[in-house]
Amino acid sequence: MLKLIIGNKVYSSWSLRGWLAAKQAGLPFEEVIVPLYDEAWPARKAQADLAPSLGKVPLLWDGDIAVWDSLAIIDYLDALSGGGRFWPQDKAALALARSMAAEMHAGYQPLRQACTMNMRHVLPAADLTPEVAANVARIVDLWAQARSRFGVGGDFLFGAFGAGDIMFAPVVTRFVTYSISVPADARGYMDAVLAHPFMQEWTAGAAAEDWVIPQFEPA
Repeated sequence: MLKLIIGNKVYSSWSLRGWLAAKQAGLPFEEVIVPLYDEAWPARKAQADLAPSLGKVPLLWDGDIAVWDSLAIIDYLDALSGGGRFWPQDKAALALARSMAAEMHAGYQPLRQACTMNMRHVLPAADLTPEVAANVARIVDLWAQARSRFGVGGDFLFGAFGAGDIMFAPVVTRFVTYSISVPADARGYMDAVLAHPFMQEWTAGAAAEDWVIPQFEPA
C-alpha cells in the first residue's frame, strides 16, 4: 500500500496538496502525520522515512520508491492511477493548467510569507501590502481565465476537480483565514473547493488537532 507522510493539517499547505492528490488518485494509502517543528522535530526529520526529502513533507512511499514535492506526487499518482484524474485532456486547457500549477508551485512568495496557512482561525480583514495585493489579483485573474475558458459545466477551474484545484486549495484556505476580499465569482469557486468532500475531510482533521506551532499563530 502507498504511504503518505504529511505534517500538521492546520498549518501544512504542501501536505494538503499531497494529501488531496492521494485522495484524487483513488488508490488506498496509509496516512502518517508527523508533528512539525516541535522539540523532537530535528531528530524525527532525520529518520529513514523522511530522509529522502531531507525532512520535507509531503513524502509519498510506493514500496521502496520515494516521491516528494507536491507536483511530483501529483504526476506520479496520475501515472499510477492510469491518467485522466488530474489534468484536463484538451491541449489548451492542459497548457493553462500546468502553467498555473507551476506558477503556484514557484511563486507568490509575498502571500505565502504574510499569510501562512492556518485553518484554526478566521481573522479580521487587514490592509494588504502592495506585493500581497498583486499576488491576490494575479491568482483571482488566473482563476477567472480558467473557469471562463475551460470550467463551463463544472464548479472547478477546469470543470472537474483536478490538479489545478489541488495546487490552489491552500490559497483558498488562506483567503478565508485572512478574510481577503475577492470578486463574487472567485468566492463561488472558493466555496466549491471548501465544500468538496476531500476538503471537508481535511478540515475535520485539522479541527481535531491540538498541536500549536507558535510561529504560525497570529500575535
